[in-house]
Amino acid sequence: MYKYCYIFLLFLIYSFIGWIIDTCDILYKDKKLVNRGFMIGPVCPIYGVGALLMIHFLEKYISSPLALFVLATVLFMTLEYLTSYFMEKLFNARWWDYSDRKFNLNGRICLETTIPFGLAGMLIMYVVNPLFTGILAKIPHNIVLILGIILFVLFAIDYIVSLFVIGKIKNIDFSNFKDDTEEVNKKVREYLINLSPLTRRLMESFPNVRIKIKHIKEKTEKKLKKK
Repeated sequence: MYKYCYIFLLFLIYSFIGWIIDTCDILYKDKKLVNRGFMIGPVCPIYGVGALLMIHFLEKYISSPLALFVLATVLFMTLEYLTSYFMEKLFNARWWDYSDRKFNLNGRICLETTIPFGLAGMLIMYVVNPLFTGILAKIPHNIVLILGIILFVLFAIDYIVSLFVIGKIKNIDFSNFKDDTEEVNKKVREYLINLSPLTRRLMESFPNVRIKIKHIKEKTEKKLKKK
């Protein structure tokens, strides 16, 4: 149990760092403080997952900075692409889009963002992770267990609520909308912004989200036909 709590705390640390990075990036670009990520709390799980995968699989390459940089870049590219793909399939929405940037792949990833991830991976392996693992190792086991369990429960509640909020997109009545035009997406965003504080936070967190209205309508029509 201690091992799982230890790993989960590391996951939360990196998820929180990722949230800080994304929040500061938006603050710098838009001069606006936004709670980034699809979860309500200050965490971006994709960063935590990426960091743990890198620590587990790439530790053996730590003696080769070039290999570590290349593999960290590939790992984060793959993770971001798959996250974008599956989130789009699950929730019928494109949450981010790099189509307007050079050297992008289907708008899901681009060179501009993946290179910094590779550099960040080297920073994590050589500096950040040894620091955090050293700190966690000094904390008594019972404290790690208590913190891990409490934070896991809070994280699970947040995750479930966040999924419920995102799921509201699927419940919108799109019967009066003809296609995925910019005007229609704007109306859908306005609807979600006014629906509740939680959906408003989600729309502010992903200002460029594009709802796949046509796809949702087709799935709804198929379900009705089956009935």
